[in-house]
Amino acid sequence: MRTLAVAAALGIALAACSSQGGAQQEQGGAGGPAGGNVGGEQFTIAMVTHEQPGDTFWDRIRAGAEDAARAHNVDLKYSNGAQAPEQATLVQNAIDSQVDGLAVTLAQVEQVGPAAKAAADRGIPVVAFNAGKDDYQRFGAKMYFGSDESLAGQAAGQRLAQDGAQKVICVVQEQGHVALEARCAGVAASFPNTENLYVQGTDLPSVRSTIGAKLQEDPSITHVIALGAPFALTALESVSDAGSQAKVATFDLNVDAAKAIQEGTLMFAVDQQPYVQGYMAVASLWLNLTNGNDMGGGGPVLTGPSFVDSTNVEQIVTYAQNNKR
Repeated sequence: MRTLAVAAALGIALAACSSQGGAQQEQGGAGGPAGGNVGGEQFTIAMVTHEQPGDTFWDRIRAGAEDAARAHNVDLKYSNGAQAPEQATLVQNAIDSQVDGLAVTLAQVEQVGPAAKAAADRGIPVVAFNAGKDDYQRFGAKMYFGSDESLAGQAAGQRLAQDGAQKVICVVQEQGHVALEARCAGVAASFPNTENLYVQGTDLPSVRSTIGAKLQEDPSITHVIALGAPFALTALESVSDAGSQAKVATFDLNVDAAKAIQEGTLMFAVDQQPYVQGYMAVASLWLNLTNGNDMGGGGPVLTGPSFVDSTNVEQIVTYAQNNKR
């Protein structure tokens, strides 16, 4: 698997990426004979995610996947469903269209996992990424690319404790999402005085008011940790609205969050390198389809966690502007 990871990583430099932001459902195709630089048979790979509309995190997933598709002459079919039944239907649509490979996120694993298993049972190679690290093998996926979210949460909790936190709220934008719940559980494992605050992630004005109300209600809160960059930026507004002195940190990164770290208004981001997840998901399937590479021998490939803070943000902000971090 280390050889596979290196092969995929080397391919990252082969193509420049662009993002149109906020991917929509049932959008197709990067790659193709005109765009690829690898000869031979063209394969169709479906990528099905649980992307919520407007969440810029997914721009980086898709940018990596599209770069891999161009590099390897893959016809990439990207689609997303924010709700688990919708995502499961999209997976079934991919099976029905007889794709050659499937990359899927397993955020709502019990609902989407059986659809992924149906693809594997049909002989379609499947990889999971971003969510589902502990369950991907149960549903027939050959490999997982993503972060260890429990470990990431524990590391974040330790950083908050080192900063002198007294009470932390962990803002969850999608209740029941296994990766998000694991992050907050990890934070609480390292810093027990942590309380989950559930918000409606598709409604940022509501997120802002909910966090602000919590800060006004409980002035003992010293730190807020968000589980996505847009929600961290919204939390900064909530802190200002509430007249609070709470500090804000986040999981995941976008260019605005990187600039906020650069300016000192955001403490840090726990980065899982979504561009790499998207790239490696597509590249690994291509290697399996063209070269018979066994993707299942080494366990999950971890793309994080790593910290972006004042010590390294200067070099990373450029990559964030290019939609790579």
